[in-house]
Amino acid sequence: MKADIHPDYHKIKVVMTDGTTFETYSTWGKEGDTLTLEIDPKSHPAWTGGAQRLVDKGGQVARFQKRFGSFTLKR
Repeated sequence: MKADIHPDYHKIKVVMTDGTTFETYSTWGKEGDTLTLEIDPKSHPAWTGGAQRLVDKGGQVARFQKRFGSFTLKR
């Protein structure tokens, strides 16, 4: 392998959005740096299921009927 082509792999501290911390190894920053997350798996809707949009079933059906209710299929 070529010498000096790999980044420095060292221990950092990660702070989650709720304040919990853990130590891990990374190429980010320098030895002992703290990485503060703005989005993490505990708070992001992609991982938590998020605030799902509640759909008014009657409203969508009524809107469809209003737009296309006058069309008929001819045999």
